[in-house]
Amino acid sequence: MKYTNPVIKGFYPDPSVCKVADTYYLVCSSFQYFPGVPLFESKDLINWTQIGHCLTRPNQIQLETVNSSGGVFAPTIRHNNGRFYMTTTNDTTHQNFYVWTDDIYGEWSDPIYVDQGGIDPDLYFEDGRALFMSNGTDDNGVEGIIQCEIDIETGRKLTPGRMIWNGTGGRYLESPHLYKINGTYYLMASEGGTEYGHMVTYARGDSPSGPFEAYPHNPVLTNRNLGGYELQGAGHGDLVEDENGNWWMLHLGFRQIGRWQTYHHLGREVFLTPVTFNEDGWFTAGYKGTVLTSFETDRISEATVQQERNVYTFENTDWNLDWCYLRHPAKQQYELARNKVILRGTDVTLDTPLSPTFIGIRQRDFNVMISCNVTLTEGEAGITLYMDENHHYDLALRQVDNGYSVVKRLNVGDIKSIEQEEYVGVSNQATLTIQSTPDRYTFIMNYDGKDISLGTAQTRYLSSEVAGGFTGVLIGLYASKVGSVAEFTNFTCTYT
Repeated sequence: MKYTNPVIKGFYPDPSVCKVADTYYLVCSSFQYFPGVPLFESKDLINWTQIGHCLTRPNQIQLETVNSSGGVFAPTIRHNNGRFYMTTTNDTTHQNFYVWTDDIYGEWSDPIYVDQGGIDPDLYFEDGRALFMSNGTDDNGVEGIIQCEIDIETGRKLTPGRMIWNGTGGRYLESPHLYKINGTYYLMASEGGTEYGHMVTYARGDSPSGPFEAYPHNPVLTNRNLGGYELQGAGHGDLVEDENGNWWMLHLGFRQIGRWQTYHHLGREVFLTPVTFNEDGWFTAGYKGTVLTSFETDRISEATVQQERNVYTFENTDWNLDWCYLRHPAKQQYELARNKVILRGTDVTLDTPLSPTFIGIRQRDFNVMISCNVTLTEGEAGITLYMDENHHYDLALRQVDNGYSVVKRLNVGDIKSIEQEEYVGVSNQATLTIQSTPDRYTFIMNYDGKDISLGTAQTRYLSSEVAGGFTGVLIGLYASKVGSVAEFTNFTCTYT
C-alpha cells in the first residue's frame, strides 16, 4: 500500500515510540504547553489516535514563566516488566526526570529525577538493569552521549556518568536511543541541529556501554542536501519493529511553505520511514537515505486505509486531548462545554510568557478555513494564530468607546500593529474567519450578513526561521483584559 507523510501532522515534534503486544505507543515534545507530552497509539503505524498526555498535573512539570520553546523537551517512551516509562527534560530548570504508569490510559506518576545533565534522555532495560542516557558532559568533563546505570525505583545513579559515543562530528549531538537487535547493540542519535542540517546517525557495538563503531555511510537519514525539496529537517528518530519483523523509524521533519520558500510554520511533525537491515548487520533508511512524502510498501497490508481527518469542531474534539493551554492555566477562567467555550480575560496578555486566557489547537496543514462566532462582554476576545509571545496574528472583537469593532493585529518581534479595524456598532457579536494557504493568511469578519475583508498577512513571519524556537502555529481562542467575558460558538476548522 501507499502511505503519505507526515503520519501525524502539525506541531508534534521529537517522536519516540515503543510497541507492546500488537499496539504502538508514541510521545512527542510539548515545550511550554499544558498538558505535557501528548500520547498516541496505533495498530498500523500510519493511523495514530491521541489517548492522553503523560504530564497532566502541575506538580509534574514546572511551567510558570517558562519562555516559549522552554519547558518539556524530547521525551522517550519505553515499556519494561508491564510498566510504561516516559523520560524527558525540563530544559528551563535543567532537570532530567521520568514518570511511569501501569495503565497507559490512566494517570502517570509524580516525577523521579536523575542527577545527570544534558537533554533528550533515554532509558534502556536489560537483565534487571536500567541504563539512563542523555547528551551532555560526563562526570569527567567529556562531551557526547552520556550513560549511567540508575535505580529505576528512585532515579539514584548507581554508576558515574560516562561518555560512550561522541558522534560523527556534526553539531548538537542529541536524541540518543539504544537497542539490542540480533545480539548487537545499536546506538542511534541525531546531529546537525533540528533544522535544515538535521540528520540521523548511528553506531554499533557488542556491549550496551560500547565501544561503538560508527556506520561507515552516516548519516543514515537526512534531507539536508535536497535543495528545493519541501520536506526538510529529517532527524530525531526512534526505531520500532512491527509484527512481521520489519523495522521502521518514526522521526521528525518539517514541510516548507513552498518548494523554493525556506520557511516552515506548522512546526516539526511525525514522519514514518522504512528501515532495512543488510546482511552485514548495518541498516539503511528511506529512499537512498532520505524521507519522502509517500512510500509504496508491501510491509503494510493493502487492506489498511490511511485516515485523514479534515474537520475539527467543538463537538468532535476533546478538550483534554486536542486542545491545550499556555503553561498552567487558571481553570476558573474557562467554561468548556460540548458546543461552546466561555473565556474570562485577565491582565495577562498573549505578549507575556505567563498564562493568558487561551486555549489552542494545532494547525495541521497549510490550507484551512477557520471560523468562529464570538459574543463579547467588555474587553477583547478572538482568534489568534500563535507561534510565541512575540509572533502571533490576532483577529478579535473588542470594545471601544462607542460600541465594538473588529481588529486585525500583527505581532512580529517588537512590531505590534493594528493593521485594520472595522467598527460594528453596538452589536457585541461577530463571526470571525481566517483562510490559510501555504504562504498567506486572509482575515474576514461577517457582520450584519456581510463578509468584510480585513486584509492578509504572510505566514513566513510566524515561521521558525523568523521567530526562532521549536514550536509551531496553534489556532487559539483567547480573551484579554480584566472583566472581559467571551462566548465562542460554531467553531470550525476545515482543511482542504
